[in-house]
Amino acid sequence: MANNAIETVMGAVVLAVAGGFLYFAYNNSNVKPIEGYQVLAGFSNISGITPGSSVRVGGIKIGVVEALDLDPKSFQAVAKLRIGKAVPLPRDSSAAIQSTGLIGEKFLAIEPGGDEENLKDGDRISFTQPSVSLEEMIGKFVFSGGGADKGASKDTASSATKEPAPAAVAHESSSFPSLDDEPAKPVVVHSEPKVITPTAPEEIAPEPESTN
Repeated sequence: MANNAIETVMGAVVLAVAGGFLYFAYNNSNVKPIEGYQVLAGFSNISGITPGSSVRVGGIKIGVVEALDLDPKSFQAVAKLRIGKAVPLPRDSSAAIQSTGLIGEKFLAIEPGGDEENLKDGDRISFTQPSVSLEEMIGKFVFSGGGADKGASKDTASSATKEPAPAAVAHESSSFPSLDDEPAKPVVVHSEPKVITPTAPEEIAPEPESTN
């Protein structure tokens, strides 16, 4: 009897925990319907957005994407957004497709404008930014921008190593004589020989003899 009571209590606890998880998942999922007004937004590329994707303002969920259609005239993807009635959006608001990370979930980010009038049910958001493809960005960097910059840096480095500085060239030219320069000729000074004439010795007069 005691074992049956314990099993009943444990079963009730498990059911309560499972019910709590289900309630949490339902509140944070895109399945829960939102009461509010509908607005439209056209994008040239809406990759990654599906019906049920969240619509956020400042990272806070304010609505969901109800449906996606293709405009046969402009060939733009038109998203139908259901915005909560507690969040009025100005008429000059903009919409952009963003993601939570490099490979994270994509969502529609609304940037509110400064217009005094708000969007009404059935209005269209005029300013939109399409989805950016990560593969396309990497391809452009590898095949255009990155390779060109790397090649230019290599050419600059090679030219810098090959061409000496002007000061070094001037120093080398002054230190080492060129082969075209003629050797300096010795200067010969011709001087006339001096003739030395001998001088006659002076004659010494004899002393007179004394008469005494």
